[in-house]
Amino acid sequence: MKKISFQGELGAYSHLACQNCFSGCEVLPCKTFEEALSAVVEDKAEMAMIPVENTVAGRVADIHTLLGNSSLKIYAEHFERVRHQLVTKKDSEISDLKYIRSHSMGIGQCKKVIDELSLTSIIMADTAGSAKYISEEGNKHDSAIASSLAAEIYDLKIIRENIEDDKNNTTRFLIMSKSQQDRKMELEYITSCIFEVKSIPSALYKALGGLATNGINMIKLESFISDRDFNKAQFYLEFEGHSNDAPVKAALDEITHYTNQLNILGVYPKHSFRS
Repeated sequence: MKKISFQGELGAYSHLACQNCFSGCEVLPCKTFEEALSAVVEDKAEMAMIPVENTVAGRVADIHTLLGNSSLKIYAEHFERVRHQLVTKKDSEISDLKYIRSHSMGIGQCKKVIDELSLTSIIMADTAGSAKYISEEGNKHDSAIASSLAAEIYDLKIIRENIEDDKNNTTRFLIMSKSQQDRKMELEYITSCIFEVKSIPSALYKALGGLATNGINMIKLESFISDRDFNKAQFYLEFEGHSNDAPVKAALDEITHYTNQLNILGVYPKHSFRS
């Protein structure tokens, strides 16, 4: 049985994404993203499920530096709808509740229910850990914001379903592996890379010009500071197309003329969620 690593406790949304994407895989929970990636490098797992951005919370902090420093490649992408559940001990009722525990993101994404029930928020390290705490140390006055999987694992009651404020709340995950998928000609692909432009005028404009002249659609461009040097901006770039396509090869060749380094993070099928 293949194994997939993720950051967090059992019942985390990353665990749920693993289950929904690879139902036959064994999961390996890890304390940090670095540990989850290292598990694949060290052959403790075949893949790692890494969240990179959320429609409400935005980009996961430091994720581009983390991916850029890893030897792994992007194997696939996955989109997971975030459905927050209000979970409690089995003997709790809504009228009993005084406290609500969760990760800061979970608390921030469920403000309407928290205000409606006049609950005191307590920030925890993660959502699944909050559910685990309720199971092991909580009383009937305690509640947590967590996934339905966490409620099942820790034998808790879902006292209010789908309490997220934004019903389109979705997290995008990148699945990392030592290898990439074999190309299937009937599929559309995305190429992800990180590059650092040369310190010359219009370097970024000229580097990206290769996409325009070769008819390639850019999906995402984000800048981030690397090596603690404010004069060295790196860019995370995603565009449509496979690196073996002639237009993509030409565009990448043009990018290299205006960059100090170019790191292809992966070439992977475009997820159906995008359409």
